[in-house]
Amino acid sequence: MKGLDYSSPMQIRSRWSAIVGYSLVGAATQLVWLNFAGVTTVAAARYGVSESAIGWLAQVFPLLYVVLAIPCGLVLDRWFRAGLVAGAVLTALGALVRLIGDNFGWLLAGQILASIAQPLVLNAVTGITGRYLREKDRPTGIAIGTASIFAGMVIAFLLSALFTTAAALPTMLVTTAAFCVLAAVVLVLALYRYPELQPEPATQPERDEPAPSLEDGVRPGTGAPLAVGARHDRGALAAAWGDPLIRRLCILAIFPFGVFVAMSTFAQALLEPAGVTGGTASTILLLQVIAGVIGSATIPILVVRRRAESVLLMISLSATAAACVLLALAPGAFTGFVAITLIGLLLLPALPIVLELVERRTGEAEGTAAGLIWMAGNLGGLVVAVVVGLLVHHPAAAFLVMAAIAVIAVPGARSLRRPIAAMRSQSQL
Repeated sequence: MKGLDYSSPMQIRSRWSAIVGYSLVGAATQLVWLNFAGVTTVAAARYGVSESAIGWLAQVFPLLYVVLAIPCGLVLDRWFRAGLVAGAVLTALGALVRLIGDNFGWLLAGQILASIAQPLVLNAVTGITGRYLREKDRPTGIAIGTASIFAGMVIAFLLSALFTTAAALPTMLVTTAAFCVLAAVVLVLALYRYPELQPEPATQPERDEPAPSLEDGVRPGTGAPLAVGARHDRGALAAAWGDPLIRRLCILAIFPFGVFVAMSTFAQALLEPAGVTGGTASTILLLQVIAGVIGSATIPILVVRRRAESVLLMISLSATAAACVLLALAPGAFTGFVAITLIGLLLLPALPIVLELVERRTGEAEGTAAGLIWMAGNLGGLVVAVVVGLLVHHPAAAFLVMAAIAVIAVPGARSLRRPIAAMRSQSQL
């Protein structure tokens, strides 16, 4: 999608109501996912199962995401509105199913339904901005949509802090279900009330202009990204994965996702030997996500305007590595607050920046490309979390491993400068 025909009065305004509805549903998916993260012990006692069983209520989400990311991306590329509506409805149904019976079986059934919906919703963050926002508004739309996903995490943590007893858990579930139903209704009304914005045909460069190279992921002689040019003859998946820039972004996504998931999962256990209590660790993680929401809603917009995507990714990865080294050398409550909040502020905005690049790059295959990014990130989260989990009784080593993982990704972020510049120059032809 190179641009819009602004000469038509029907295509002047962006459809921000669609972004509002999407943001609510995106937050709802995370709320259902993490409902029990802060009340694991209490939930285990109420439903008569182990804490590990309660943990599976959250773990089914990344596991199914890895399996369903690509199929859901293909669905969105072919039937975008129907696929996104299905994701919103399934999320609400999952939350409602958990209310049917006061036992673990109904909880698990609801979580599975919602986990199937999650890739349909999260993969759509680039597609909804490309279809309902003008080109100049899309970086802002992606930043808002991504920030809302992290905001859903914050809401989950806050509900866990409010409903702390076994008797209060049903009220927490009812509150969550009401939010999910409201979000689905708002999104469906927004999607069916307004038509999608129509893209104008991509501009072709003159023949005497220098042709970009395949290394930059641009089809020589056309100026079009490989993903767009290959969409019709090779399919969305082959088109997205066939683009060198998309492959680089997928590989890069493994590292920041991995560090964030591992830090969120094991921060409390890793800081406990330094005298950091569970309550303090929970507060630190909450501040990390709040900082991530603020950073994701603001930093990507400024970065895109200044054409500094690669620079920001390098800074965020380097700062994350430095923060992890600080935690390895001087663990404690104060350094935990400083280092982990810094990681949230700078590392989480990497996601909307990467997704904005995907939206600009892939055109009609953006759902599949976004699915590849999310799948790679979830894989990174699972792998790094497993490695860090093996080192949970050796905090310094665990923090240094996370630092090394962040450092490894810095050259990859630096290598994005040339293809991003080539993509931007082509879009201006």
